[in-house]
Amino acid sequence: MLQKLKQLEHPVETQPLTVYWPYALSLLAVHILGVLAFFPSLFSWSGLCVGIAAHILFDGLGVSIGYHRLLTHRGFECPKWLEHCIAICGICTLQDSPARWVAIHRMHHQHSDHQPDPHSPWVNFLWGHVGWLLFIDRRHDGVVHFERYARDLLRDPFYFRLERKLMWFWVYVIHAAIIVSIGYFYGLATMANHTQALWLAASWFTWAVIARTIFTLHVTWAVNSVCHTWGYRNYETRDESTNSWWVALFTFGEGWHNNHHADQRSAQHGHRWFELDPSWWAINLMAKMGLAWNLISPRQALHTHVEHD
Repeated sequence: MLQKLKQLEHPVETQPLTVYWPYALSLLAVHILGVLAFFPSLFSWSGLCVGIAAHILFDGLGVSIGYHRLLTHRGFECPKWLEHCIAICGICTLQDSPARWVAIHRMHHQHSDHQPDPHSPWVNFLWGHVGWLLFIDRRHDGVVHFERYARDLLRDPFYFRLERKLMWFWVYVIHAAIIVSIGYFYGLATMANHTQALWLAASWFTWAVIARTIFTLHVTWAVNSVCHTWGYRNYETRDESTNSWWVALFTFGEGWHNNHHADQRSAQHGHRWFELDPSWWAINLMAKMGLAWNLISPRQALHTHVEHD
């Protein structure tokens, strides 16, 4: 059994709890729009397929490889133009700007499952999953506050510009508009009917933008909540991180979270033969194409004792 921690208090910097309205309202709006997915008339196989492809591109490449293994932990290097393109993909998941995402994640590793942790589920499960996003944390409510954790990124004018006037959010809006526009013109080309083209555009908006965004958000949040609550452990770490096969399945290897906490800089999260890690495979493919180098692999020897929940 995973040893339980005593109940944690909310981080001091969040008290008293004050709603962070810009993010709370945007998340609420996306989830309300998610109701559209329950209307059979808005379903299309092309919209679903584009949504799956977008999840692979934006969550797999953008968040797992980009935001996490490249920008946060520098588990490998790549050309700067490619790094920026991958970061843009990460923004298309509505998971905040690259610099703020990196700052919060580095803060999490510094204080994992202790009171200063921004999103430990040991406050309560809902807090670790999404609650922490809905309230102001004075450590990362502005560039001045989180700059100490993401100084390397903010020295780059590209990332600094994304922080100004919510530029990162407008990138998300633009990517949604592009997907909907492609859906419309694809419908116009294949159906030769303006009304049907509009229907297909609405279907792509529902499935390739809204439903995909909601799915991507929740499986990514599950790394913070599920993978610090249930699962098995390959390593003894100072936190309660665990490995979860189903979280890893939907997040391209991010669910091997105990492995990651044991060797944080490693770009390879799957350490055992059955721990499939598609993001690591993709990074290796990039290396073979000359687009990645200095790949960092696990340094620790796997413990023979494995804890199960």
